[in-house]
Amino acid sequence: MKEDPHSLGREVRSLLRAAPGATLATALARDGSGHPYASLVLPAATPEGEPLLLLSDLADHSRNLAADPRASLLVSGAAILAREDPLAEARAVLLGRLELLREAADEAAARRRYLARHPTAAAYAGFGDFRVYRMSVERAHLVAGFGRVHWLEAEALAFNASGCRALIEAETEIVEHMNQDHAEALDLIAAARCGLPGGGWRMTGIDPEGLDLRRGAESARLDFEAPLADPAACRRLLVRLTQEARQAAALAKPGADD
Repeated sequence: MKEDPHSLGREVRSLLRAAPGATLATALARDGSGHPYASLVLPAATPEGEPLLLLSDLADHSRNLAADPRASLLVSGAAILAREDPLAEARAVLLGRLELLREAADEAAARRRYLARHPTAAAYAGFGDFRVYRMSVERAHLVAGFGRVHWLEAEALAFNASGCRALIEAETEIVEHMNQDHAEALDLIAAARCGLPGGGWRMTGIDPEGLDLRRGAESARLDFEAPLADPAACRRLLVRLTQEARQAAALAKPGADD
């Protein structure tokens, strides 16, 4: 049965948003050969699901992009190489153009999202040679499991966030509120929805399609069943998720069924 391209596009965005690292391929400019050059990078994403990278002007991949902005980005799950059969796990290659964000407002918002996703980058993000790039994705190759191999075009890959601006604009306020006032709720949600028990989880971002959590070096992504448009819808969902997680925790306690 033919799968819906837009559902597959959401799978690609989910892989990107959850990926702790990625492989960036650019055309080598140093010797003029254009040879494929692969490097390890830390990806984040815009609310629409476009890749964000923080790159140094001194790095070869940045020099390559200055000469030719075309690039590929391979993203996969965090534990793919630890699996018994890594090639059976989901991954995606995004093809497009990586270009500098030059508008101050866009750059500031993207940098904030990036540093929330990768807090260790704050150690060097302030250096003058580190700048934010955004990929305009033109195509993607998704390997989502056995027999599920798809090429997807741009229209299936980007999330249309035009009706969700209220939520996007409130992201910083929501994240701060949850971390300051509802840390217990985040721990409950991480355990119930992501299978990650234990305390210390913090929200690092929220977008119409899901929320991001971090605890030290660990990160997690919770995708929503349906996109959220505004803070009110977000509050209702977070309250429901917390209530369900609290009930699940109570049932899991020894003697709960006595």
